[in-house]
Amino acid sequence: MKGRIWTILAAICCMSLFSMEVYGQYPTVPVTISKEKTRMNGKLYYTHVVLEKQTLYSISKAYGVSIQAIQDANPSIGNEGLKKNSIILIPVVEDAQAAAPETAAAGKTADAKVGKTTSAKEAATAEDTKPDRKNKDRQKRKKADEDGNFVIHTVKWYEDLDVISEKYGVPVDIIMQVNGLTGRKLTNRQKLKIPADLKAYMEANAADKTEATSAASVEAKPEEQKGKTEDGKDSQGYLFPKTKINVTLMLPLNAKDGAGSENNMDFYSGALLAARDLGKAGTNIDLSVYDTGGGNLPITAERLRASDVVIGPVSSGELGKVLAMSPEGTAVVSPMDPRAETLVQTHANLIQAPAASGAQYADLISWIGEERSGSDRTVVIFEKGLRDNGDAAKVNTLLQESGIVYSSFSYSILEGRNVLDSMESLMDSAAVNRVLLVSESEAFVNDVVRNLNLMRHDQYRIVLYGTSRIRNFETINVDDFHNTDLHISLPYHVDYERPEVKDFLMKYRALYNTEPGAFAFQGYDILHYFVKMCSEYGNGWTERLGDAETVHMLQSDFKFRRVGEGGFENIGMRRIVYGPDYSVKPVE
Repeated sequence: MKGRIWTILAAICCMSLFSMEVYGQYPTVPVTISKEKTRMNGKLYYTHVVLEKQTLYSISKAYGVSIQAIQDANPSIGNEGLKKNSIILIPVVEDAQAAAPETAAAGKTADAKVGKTTSAKEAATAEDTKPDRKNKDRQKRKKADEDGNFVIHTVKWYEDLDVISEKYGVPVDIIMQVNGLTGRKLTNRQKLKIPADLKAYMEANAADKTEATSAASVEAKPEEQKGKTEDGKDSQGYLFPKTKINVTLMLPLNAKDGAGSENNMDFYSGALLAARDLGKAGTNIDLSVYDTGGGNLPITAERLRASDVVIGPVSSGELGKVLAMSPEGTAVVSPMDPRAETLVQTHANLIQAPAASGAQYADLISWIGEERSGSDRTVVIFEKGLRDNGDAAKVNTLLQESGIVYSSFSYSILEGRNVLDSMESLMDSAAVNRVLLVSESEAFVNDVVRNLNLMRHDQYRIVLYGTSRIRNFETINVDDFHNTDLHISLPYHVDYERPEVKDFLMKYRALYNTEPGAFAFQGYDILHYFVKMCSEYGNGWTERLGDAETVHMLQSDFKFRRVGEGGFENIGMRRIVYGPDYSVKPVE
């Protein structure tokens, strides 16, 4: 296991609880900016000599350019990696600005902070230029309105308030205040006024604010704060952002045994990297970690009450114990166990992060409804004897609610060799036959896929829909997935072509000297998402959870809905298609 992780593990062995301020905790490898420059193909570059243990991340941070820019200037890095004492080219930022005066004049800016993890919307701005602070100010002045105090920003289709806030360095609540926004929803090409000089704007408006409504007045009494309620909301429904978040993380690290769980340590490593990124972005996190190895729960109700968000423990049994002692207002996140969804209905403060199989079937049915035409046939295949149990019962209800016209078919595995004619009788050789397979049995799924492949050879056009479980069945030939045009809804999927995923990989490798696993992505996604929600919406952040739009993280999509009078479940899904050309493509 990775050396960095064992260092963390040894520290946990000494105590069951530790707290730390994660902002700025990780020193970067020293990189000295080269004094040598060269010009190639009209572009100016630094010539940098790579020293031992320097990484693309540390070099890009020192020079203030993106990792992708360095890779573009040095194509050999993609195949050979960094080599000690090799000379690489680093684009000079000033030259890049001079080369694109039209872009600069248009006021396009991008986040120049290396190591920032972006959302899918933020990734779409990767083509924007990255001017320095002075040039950014000049752009703002050029785009200022008549009185010269504001920048007029035209909203692009992929931008939200967080992206715009990052671009201009102006807090979201200030942008909302200036523009009289009552919600976070924006429209394409909407015009927003952004203070060109935030400090001057704040000083100019300070005289209009009473002491009772000033967030900076630590001496103001709660009852004197105009319109502010105890749950962190004002009288108009706004939530007050927070810059310091108290997080409790409970994982079975098994530190006392000296042999930590690799999956849980990966989750922990990803969570620490998320805390580091959030800290660099200005969110100060007080992170307390509890080792729940051996079934121990070394935590008190007082500690839970003091937490803005509690992540873990992992198993549904231990989650039940924590929920029993936690106050009603303390949000507890179930981080890994899909079976914990049974607790959501009876615990209003539980948030189920892993999407369960029921949500996968719901998305598959929705997907069929989106793709089918009037002439298509829809056939649902169940395993005989299980149609009214578990997921099959849920699928029956979902199909009835969807309004999709369908035929159903069920058989047992022992009948598999004799059902082909019966299955074909439900299909149409002149139309697309969309088949929803409802089963978690590997033997039954294997037999259905085999029969569908035989039907394909009989010139039937088949599109098969299944859950993520189908990919884990080792007895099924992958070619059969492509032959049946398999459509899968998944709770987890990493697209390694996304810029933010590439950025995460670079940072993780540089920090831990190893490759991240699925649990590392999960740890990053969960801590980053919930801390950011708490940071943006303050003490009442859970009230906004059900209204928040889908957020595309590195491995998961988060879209939560409240279950009756209980807690929240994640219904965010990712879709992939096994094409007949042997491609495996994510569906946006």
